[in-house]
Amino acid sequence: MIEIKDKSLQVFLDELASRAATPGGGSVAALLGAQAAALVSMVCHLTIGKPSYAEVEADMQALLAKSEALREQLTGMIKADVDVFNKLMACYGMPKQSDDEKAVRSEAIQLALQEATQVPLACARACREALELSKIAAEKGSIGVISDAGAAAMAAYGGMKTAALNVYINTGSLKDQAFAQASVEGLEAVLTGSGQLAEDVYQLVKAKL
Repeated sequence: MIEIKDKSLQVFLDELASRAATPGGGSVAALLGAQAAALVSMVCHLTIGKPSYAEVEADMQALLAKSEALREQLTGMIKADVDVFNKLMACYGMPKQSDDEKAVRSEAIQLALQEATQVPLACARACREALELSKIAAEKGSIGVISDAGAAAMAAYGGMKTAALNVYINTGSLKDQAFAQASVEGLEAVLTGSGQLAEDVYQLVKAKL
C-alpha cells in the first residue's frame, strides 16, 4: 500500500474530498506545517551562497537544518493522524453486547482518545516551531523570496490552529479529566502569542515588499 505522503496531490485531494473519514483536518494541519517548513527551507536555499547575504550565511545554514528536520517530522504526522483516527474508529466498532465487552470497549476508546489527543498536540507544537522559524527567514532571508517567508508563517499558523481544534474535540470526550486538562493547558501554552507572532511576520514581510 502506498503511504499517504507518497500519493499524488490529486489523489490526496480526491480522498480528502470523499466520504471517507481519513484523511481529514488533522492530516491537513500536518501538511500545512510541512509546507511551512518547506517554504522556510526554500528561503534558506535561495539565500545561502549569495555574497550580499554572507553575514547571515551561518544563520541560514542553521535555520535550514532545523526546517528540514521539522519538515520530515510534520510529513510523518500526516500519516500519524490517519493511523490514530482509524485506530479510534476500530475501537468504537468493538463488540458491546455484554457488560465485559462494554468495559473493554470503553477502556480501548479512552486509550485511543488519549493518543488521538497527543498526535494533534504534537502537530500544534511543531507548527508553532515552523512559525518561529519563518520569522527568522523573514528577518534574514533574501529579499527576492521574502514573500515565501510570509507564506510560511501563514501556513504554520493555519496548521497550528487546525491541530488545536482536533485537540479540543478529543479532550471533550475524555473521562480522564487530569489528562484532558493537562493536554488543553499544554495546547494553550503553544497557542499563546501565536496570533501576534503570525501578524508580526506578515507585517515584517509586507514592509519589505
